[in-house]
Amino acid sequence: MFNIDRRGILKASAYTAMAMAVGISPTRAKPRVGGKLRLALAGANTSDSLDPALWTSVMMQVGMMGGVYNNLTEVAAGGELKPELAVGWESTPDAKSWTFKLRKGVQFHNGKEMTSRDVIASINHHRVEDSKSVARALVAPIHSMEAPDKHTVVFHLDDGNADFPFILNDVHLVIMQEKDGRADWQSAIGTGGYKFVSFEPGVNLILKRQDNYWKDGHGNFDEVELLGIADAVARQTALITGEVHAINRVDLKTIHHLERLQHIVIEEVTGTQHMTMPMAINTAPFRDKNVRLALKHALNRDLMVEFILKGRGRIGNDHPIAPSNRYYAKDLEQTVYDPDQARFYLNKAGLDHLNIELSAADAAFNGAVDAAVLFKEQALKSGINVTVNQEANDGYWANVWRKKPFCMCFWGGRPTEDWMFSTAYSADAKWNDTGWKNERFNSLLIMARSELDEDKRRSMYFEMQSLVRDDGGTIVPMYANYVDARSSKLAHSGHLGSNWELDGWKILDRWWFAE
Repeated sequence: MFNIDRRGILKASAYTAMAMAVGISPTRAKPRVGGKLRLALAGANTSDSLDPALWTSVMMQVGMMGGVYNNLTEVAAGGELKPELAVGWESTPDAKSWTFKLRKGVQFHNGKEMTSRDVIASINHHRVEDSKSVARALVAPIHSMEAPDKHTVVFHLDDGNADFPFILNDVHLVIMQEKDGRADWQSAIGTGGYKFVSFEPGVNLILKRQDNYWKDGHGNFDEVELLGIADAVARQTALITGEVHAINRVDLKTIHHLERLQHIVIEEVTGTQHMTMPMAINTAPFRDKNVRLALKHALNRDLMVEFILKGRGRIGNDHPIAPSNRYYAKDLEQTVYDPDQARFYLNKAGLDHLNIELSAADAAFNGAVDAAVLFKEQALKSGINVTVNQEANDGYWANVWRKKPFCMCFWGGRPTEDWMFSTAYSADAKWNDTGWKNERFNSLLIMARSELDEDKRRSMYFEMQSLVRDDGGTIVPMYANYVDARSSKLAHSGHLGSNWELDGWKILDRWWFAE
């Protein structure tokens, strides 16, 4: 997905990056300003917070990261990295020090100018000792930061990281205003195209257009309301009746009904999102590697893609690196459905059968409960008896994920291998939802991050994918396309971001009403 030459990143100068600055291409239709946009979203929790350090839901990602705030960098619709609040960057040859030049004249919604003090305070929000940020592992390698002037920030890293500009696009690393030396997240004042109006966790988020947004041709809606609707049928009904203008995570079982409607447009792109089944390896029976391998061979991935994704995706191989990633190990032997092999591993674990519980709710992803039931049916042939516990959609991510030992899960993926592995598979990652710790893997993760030789780095990431597949606690049955739906009244550039759903979470920033 990201075909960015490493030396091109290392040698990137402010002048080169400035040429990529945000703007409207000559061929893009001129956006229309006005109207109230209403979105119905799967992925809203009553535990949601305005604190960027804690964002996990689509509502916060689309509304806050994609509407209220900006980052230093942005992943464009074509997959390339470009400046956002920065205008350019350059690094030392060892990729250990990065200098970012900031865009001048950008104001927060209260009129305060955005400067290097705001950037440093925003990043430190995730670095301070008492931070509970889920992005803490991403910024932990930052040794120090300095501001030579109010429009320059220099990041000094413990070790080289040629992917560092990508990291600064993380959803949590939005730029907030500095107040008394710390990031002021409580006010929800950003530099994005929309001002914060109100928020009821898990229910709705209301925003209002920011006049004189620094991004010309972006942030075009007068008002925005994001509605948390976990039920797929309810979301689609709201779209059909015109109550909302766009929805995410279309129910693939009924998508053919939407495709017949002239006033509905299906938007589908291939990205890095994948469905997972994390096992807590600090609990029995998942402590035993052989049990984990038995479960991986007890799952029919082809049927999962066919019946759950309706063919709109690819089979997974028990690691999170997608076919669209740069270092995807396409030649890695595929884990296949093999009941006899599953029984072999059960016997190695000293078992002739296995009884386990699997928690599921469609809040994890559309069809998660059906996927769990399908797995239950497949696993029976291996002597594995699965009890599917259907959990409540509301609060699933707070009460089930990382709480129950075996559950259904969804990941949006990450633009680089290091980012994905650092977020959920490194030993100290806050979102390591299996508790997996592998010494060789963690050693490779550090080495690959600073390795400038492409062939050596590729070899390291291939081995890491193999380690996760063979030893890790995560079953990855399938990679899914992003499938959203919109009213024909909405318009966009024609090129959608595939790094996240809803145009890379930038629907509020990039779309407009055509009529």
